[in-house]
Amino acid sequence: MKTFEELGVAAPILKAIQEMGYESPMPVQEEVIPFLLGEDNDVIALAQTGTGKTAAFGLPILQKIDVGIRQPQALVLCPTRELCLQIADDLNDYSKYIDGLKVLPVYGGSSIESQIKALKRGIHVVVATPGRLLDLMNRKTVNLSLVKNVILDEADEMLNMGFSDSINAILAEVPPARNMLLFSATMPQGIANITKKYMNNPKEIIIGRKNEGNKNIKHIYYMVRAQDKYLALKRIADYYPNIYGIIFCRTRKETQEIADKLIQDGYNADSLHGELSQAQRDYVMQKFRLRNLQLLVATDVAARGLDVDDLTHIINYGLPDDVESYTHRSGRTGRAGKTGISISICHIKEKGKIREIERIINKQFEKGEMPSGKDICEKQILNLVDQIEKVKVDEDEIASLMPSIFRKLEWLDKEDIIKRVVSLEFNRMIDYYKDADEIEVVDERSGRDRKESQSKGNRHNRGAAEEGYIRYFLNFGKSDGMFPNQLIELVNKCVPGKIRIGKIDLLDNFSFFEVEEGAADKVMKKMNGFEIDGRRISVELAQGKKGEGKGSKKKEGHFFDRFDKRNKNSDKPWRRSRQSGRKK
Repeated sequence: MKTFEELGVAAPILKAIQEMGYESPMPVQEEVIPFLLGEDNDVIALAQTGTGKTAAFGLPILQKIDVGIRQPQALVLCPTRELCLQIADDLNDYSKYIDGLKVLPVYGGSSIESQIKALKRGIHVVVATPGRLLDLMNRKTVNLSLVKNVILDEADEMLNMGFSDSINAILAEVPPARNMLLFSATMPQGIANITKKYMNNPKEIIIGRKNEGNKNIKHIYYMVRAQDKYLALKRIADYYPNIYGIIFCRTRKETQEIADKLIQDGYNADSLHGELSQAQRDYVMQKFRLRNLQLLVATDVAARGLDVDDLTHIINYGLPDDVESYTHRSGRTGRAGKTGISISICHIKEKGKIREIERIINKQFEKGEMPSGKDICEKQILNLVDQIEKVKVDEDEIASLMPSIFRKLEWLDKEDIIKRVVSLEFNRMIDYYKDADEIEVVDERSGRDRKESQSKGNRHNRGAAEEGYIRYFLNFGKSDGMFPNQLIELVNKCVPGKIRIGKIDLLDNFSFFEVEEGAADKVMKKMNGFEIDGRRISVELAQGKKGEGKGSKKKEGHFFDRFDKRNKNSDKPWRRSRQSGRKK
């Protein structure tokens, strides 16, 4: 393996990257740097996120800058504001010892006037999103006539986001005698079109195979019923006490709903999607980078450019439509040689999509077994013990308190104290999972659902009315925002204690559900009388109920936003705060 010095990196840049902890080049850097240091060398580099791409193109383009010419000589195009800022920050770090070299990030959502003023003062490297750069070009405030290096970073994502026309318009203004480097995790047809039009005999550098996933990532899927996906998500999050990851959802609405539910259930989470203002997005991302959040629920587009180190997990709350999106998602963990886990929560209709992804990324998914309540509690308790074992004790700070504490606890022996600490931390979680809701796991061979008891492991078919259950009619349906999870939550909120619920049938304006026979009378008495938006809940025996429920009309907003919570009992799993010991 060559050193950075052997690759031709100049002394001022070497000094900067050595201070940053760079020791030896990563594979993509070893391949790309010599080419970009030369002349008239176009490169197509297929590499996953986290493989060291920014240094691969950043070091050589900085080295070729003539600081005496105060005009843009290098242009980096990227899909999002966040990635634009990240690249600009890295380039500034690399050029720390190059006096007078100026890097300008150009992106939407920030004052265009301040960017114009910076361009007028003189800039050497422009890092830009296509839309804002095109706007500046149309205003005649940016001159690309001296650009000698053009970098398209995450080119496939820029095409997915609809920047094809903008990229063509920008590249038409760049001198033909320049180096061009195109970075992409995948190789769709749109990339091939750009290479034919704008690149001259490009060298193709592939780190791994085309479209292949990172070898350090373990891929796991859980096959559950669609209505049990959220319960499965909570179990997965509970099973990994130190999880630090992104949960990807398909739509903005789903993203916000899942984040709201997680927060409501005590998880350290927040959302990131396109309907948030730029200030809100910046605030959420800053919290996540500082690890003041454990779980970020995001759409694909919103998470682009979110360059965060040491993510332990990526969770797909359903698989994306295309393999390229899956590759981008999973590539956010297992970076810089570290290991990561990509988890997908799927239903039976996505089985074929799993096989397609396996074929393209050349990796096999592992079918996950949903952790039981016992497994989760054991994992959480052992994590607490590990934290106790490793905690740093400040003897001076606590010295004055210890005599009183010793006197207070002197009647307890060591075993009693340990038992009480564990019980204090986990009694509520243990109680929750002791009688936890059952999750139906899909039998892939038959395509039918089977019930898997997460606390006792028993399985039985839930497709028809079961012996020992009573069937009830409820005057709320799908048009009221009622879905299986909401109905289960509604029963739990209205009726104290744990109620075992059987088959659920939802229609537009009313629903049927079954509860265990011993609790049937209590359920009907407790639920009747509660109100949603001033409309009383009506629960009756289902015999003879036909047709549409009376007075049902579609409501706006989340179902439980309208619930009159006169019963304050909560049946949520308890989560300990994750804030202690984190950077502020």
